[in-house]
Amino acid sequence: MLVILQQAAVIGVISVGMTFVITAGGIDLSVGSVMGLATVWATTWATQNMAGQFGWIVMVLTAVAVGVAAGLVNGLLVAYGRVVAFIATLAMLVAARGLAEIISGRQTQLVRDSGFTTTFSGDLLGVPKIVWMFALVAAAGWFVLTRTTFGRRTVAVGGNPEAARLAGINVKRHTMWVFAVAGLCAGIAAVMMLSRVNSGSSSNGYLYELDAIAAVVIGGTLLAGGRGTIVGTVLGVLVFQILTNVFTQNNLDSSVQALAKGAIIVIAVLLQQRFATVQRR
Repeated sequence: MLVILQQAAVIGVISVGMTFVITAGGIDLSVGSVMGLATVWATTWATQNMAGQFGWIVMVLTAVAVGVAAGLVNGLLVAYGRVVAFIATLAMLVAARGLAEIISGRQTQLVRDSGFTTTFSGDLLGVPKIVWMFALVAAAGWFVLTRTTFGRRTVAVGGNPEAARLAGINVKRHTMWVFAVAGLCAGIAAVMMLSRVNSGSSSNGYLYELDAIAAVVIGGTLLAGGRGTIVGTVLGVLVFQILTNVFTQNNLDSSVQALAKGAIIVIAVLLQQRFATVQRR
């Protein structure tokens, strides 16, 4: 179980951010590429040189800043530029991956700061540290979505943007910050990825956005927006990771794994539509 949790931690944190975006009626295809860009930026010579002088916190702040900045750009394009979320985040997916390749020269950049490795690698009370990070992010996400005004506004915006506007919610500004939350989670996931693989690469996070969307949908968050659950997202992440482990242990081809995941997503969406139809009746 610890192995499964450790493997699911990075996708899990990304999925928490994705839950907010989908609950608000949007979609973010760029989180995997943004995470990869954050790992590259945090492991450049300049960043690690600063980390050598001021501590590993510089690498963490760099990764988080890159994630939040990318999320804000997505949010600005969607909310104020009136670009469809699918298109805006698709453009960010391509741009972030390309920028990561330019910065790294398509080379893997090793983490040289021993303080960073010591802080984030290994176990704490017998549990991998990145699992603790996943648990903290999931708990914070649950609290924000279910116990704060920001969470209630997220649900309201996803359920009916016009009604939310008439209720006094600044829909555009809130949408922008929701995408920033997704970027924040991508930045945190980048830190976790660096602690796992000990290197930054433009290939980090490849297709993670699809796994995150799948986990969120099968966890019970409505793809159309208006309802979201962090607990369901965590369960969705674990279900997918368990399936991946089962497929791997039985030596099934990766194509079969992709086919099975696709079928699960389709079934989950069909069930959502079915339940929504029954509730309307």
